[in-house]
Amino acid sequence: MPAAFINDTEKEIQRLELLIQEQGVGALCFFHSRASAATNYEEDPTAGQAEKKVIYYENSFDTLKALIERYQAAAKYPLLIAIDAEWGLAMRIENTPQYPYAITLGAIQGNTDLVFEVGRNIARDCKAAGIHWNLAPVADINNNQNNPVIGYRSFGEQRDVVAKKAIAYVKGTQSEGVLTSIKHFPGHGDTATDSHLGLPLIDKSKRKLTENELYPFQRLIDEGVDSVMVGHLSVPSLANGKTISSSISKEIIKGVLRDEMGFQGVVISDALNMHAVSKNYPKKGELEWLSFDAGNDVLCFAEHTEEGIAIILENASEKQIEESFERIWKLKVKAMNSQIQISIPPTGEIALKLTTPNELNEKIAEQSLTLFKGSESDISEFIEDIFIPVENSHTIENQFFKIFLKNKKLNSVVLKEDTVINAQNILLALFPPQIKPTDNFGFSAKEFETINTLIKTKNVVLYLFGNPYVLNHIDTKNTKAVIIVYQDFKVFQEVATSHFLRKFKAKGKLSVSV
Repeated sequence: MPAAFINDTEKEIQRLELLIQEQGVGALCFFHSRASAATNYEEDPTAGQAEKKVIYYENSFDTLKALIERYQAAAKYPLLIAIDAEWGLAMRIENTPQYPYAITLGAIQGNTDLVFEVGRNIARDCKAAGIHWNLAPVADINNNQNNPVIGYRSFGEQRDVVAKKAIAYVKGTQSEGVLTSIKHFPGHGDTATDSHLGLPLIDKSKRKLTENELYPFQRLIDEGVDSVMVGHLSVPSLANGKTISSSISKEIIKGVLRDEMGFQGVVISDALNMHAVSKNYPKKGELEWLSFDAGNDVLCFAEHTEEGIAIILENASEKQIEESFERIWKLKVKAMNSQIQISIPPTGEIALKLTTPNELNEKIAEQSLTLFKGSESDISEFIEDIFIPVENSHTIENQFFKIFLKNKKLNSVVLKEDTVINAQNILLALFPPQIKPTDNFGFSAKEFETINTLIKTKNVVLYLFGNPYVLNHIDTKNTKAVIIVYQDFKVFQEVATSHFLRKFKAKGKLSVSV
């Protein structure tokens, strides 16, 4: 499964067409552009800033559809088309529906219908593009607050929450006939290393891993998941003491996943261009062989297809190849036949069969909004008094302040280092510049210092429109109330305004510790 880039040049497109024709490529995984592929974008000291700049392309969705048709035409047998769409095609493609991050869905209490609908809606968007396989959801339990790569992509830190939400997402996706892949086996949650850049070490006993990290994967396997993606993780207790990456470990894939956990479906590697493994195997094709020999059926982001095929044919047994082929062929037949599958409606408290993305996001915003500190009565008291709305500098249009600024004829203040605010009561809206924790979510140390000084000296109600792990940098004990909204979407901001104006009470619960 080589990578295909939506915004490639004609020369690069023709090169991939030729590879499909000459090497019998069986699948493609689509990324936005070469610059945005994570290993290149996160931190590549050999690449200049100009090379790493991600360019906005307005018509990427139409380009994607046209490329899929073109690559399919080049293939002797239909290609499996995959993409990472954990929170929708918007993860890779401009101007497509975006749904909330897993951490937001993890805050919903009481039912999993909304999560089912997220999976279902994303699947419908995938089908509209010609995509068969959503490489999601993340089944990792995020039990490390310093995790640089999972975090907001996980449903939470409790195994049952992760398992239930992941099952609902998978069933929603399957209801539209789209394939899923749970990741990153055997569990990427308790790491402080980004496997795009290095090999994380998880030094836990097998008993602890079985009780926790492996639990959601076992639950999903028992439910009949289509495929499992193996991450680039060193887990010695599962690999007979070896520090080898799980993605090239026979002990972990053939031993734990297949023999012990009973998974008989397709195993797909995490992207083989990731530095956790790629930098250790400079010989072209060697990593592809090691991945296949360890038990991976599909080699995602294989960079050396021709050389990898040659080494595999030289070293693999006929039985090994045929067994892998049979698993993949069954998956292809399922993918191609399910394009006409009739949707299975959800069961439970909320029936959302015809929900639009915006309506679905509004329902999720209402169910996930979390009162992290303080009480509803604290907010009621606050709103009756005179207050000043304050926000950090950001590029998102502030819909949160819009309604009551107009009603109360107030002016908002942008928080700066030298900001002087005379009022004692402050309504603080924080829009983190980025969702990922690198570089303190985009905040400078001075900005956090200013925010904490404001909280220490004023009566503050804080609404956070972003990753809740931002609160690890904020001293919230002196705040009057803290409300986590999770997303900065327009509809989430509007729901936050309704909450502040006392039209409903918060129902969500934070699924991780901060």
